Amino acid sequence: LATQYVQIALAISIGLLIMSGKIQIWHILAFAVVLGISNSFEMPTLNAFVPELVTRDEIQSAIAVDRAVFHGSRVVGPSFAGIFISAWGAASAFFSNAVSFVALIIALFMIPPRPRGTAEEEHKRASGIKEGFRYVAKDKPSLAMIGLIAATTVFIFPIITVMMPLYVRLVLGLGADRLGFLMGASAVGSVIGAIFLISIPRRKRVPFMMVNVGIVACAIFSLSRAPAFYLATALLILNSLGLSMNFGLANTIVQERAPDYLRGRVSAVFMLSFVGLMPIAGLGITGLSDLIGMRTALAIAAACYAAIALIVLARVRRECSQPAVAEAPSAETPAPPIAAAV
Repeated sequence: LATQYVQIALAISIGLLIMSGKIQIWHILAFAVVLGISNSFEMPTLNAFVPELVTRDEIQSAIAVDRAVFHGSRVVGPSFAGIFISAWGAASAFFSNAVSFVALIIALFMIPPRPRGTAEEEHKRASGIKEGFRYVAKDKPSLAMIGLIAATTVFIFPIITVMMPLYVRLVLGLGADRLGFLMGASAVGSVIGAIFLISIPRRKRVPFMMVNVGIVACAIFSLSRAPAFYLATALLILNSLGLSMNFGLANTIVQERAPDYLRGRVSAVFMLSFVGLMPIAGLGITGLSDLIGMRTALAIAAACYAAIALIVLARVRRECSQPAVAEAPSAETPAPPIAAAV
């Protein structure tokens, strides 16, 4: 709830500054820093909510629905923002954004309180995120999924979130209107991937993820050679479809394996591999692009991602196809059942 109040305050503040005509660059930078800090608390918490509201067998479907709604908002949100900006100015988009948080706050109040566990579990819940790191370090499949997301964050996500404006201008030679279309197409691909996620059985998860790695790598490599706007659009849809499915499947595997009393902290570790690495990854890929050119940087990023991701997935293919047993021995750090049996 606290993060929602912070983000409401940020949206209203920047809207008022725009209305007054006093908005400056340092205001935007300061708001971006505060928003980033808020998201670093919000995203792991919301990610941990989903599996706590459903049974373990329903986690994959719940994550798929959650991802579909999230990526769907990426399609709808900019469209509404454009309508508000054209009709009432830029400030109205921020004010409407502030109002939209009310729905989430109401939803959070409707979530029933978590039932208390045993005294030992409650003690472990209070031990901090270090227990999450310990569990992940000992559970081979969870560590592999976090490694996969880290590799994706370093080599692939910055291409979409940071470099796409430069790609549209320098490689395709187009303007901001085409950039908006490409980003919308990317969101559509993510929604499709999230919907497909529901139908993937456990034994086929890792094979699907390996295929998706190939799709993403080929899409990014082809983007480095794409001569036309519509080809780039199709490649971005394929790229986002593969990324969305792999992110959801990796999240499902990690959440299913974590004991109930550790799920929040394991979720925090999972999200740190994404949120924590993104700023550094953005600097790395843009720096490489400056040194060797954007097309070559995209090709190298695709090759590195494919090599690392396929090796990581191949090492845990058997473990991830087996049912996860999240009940652990009553030690300080629970031993993952699959790893213990090998």
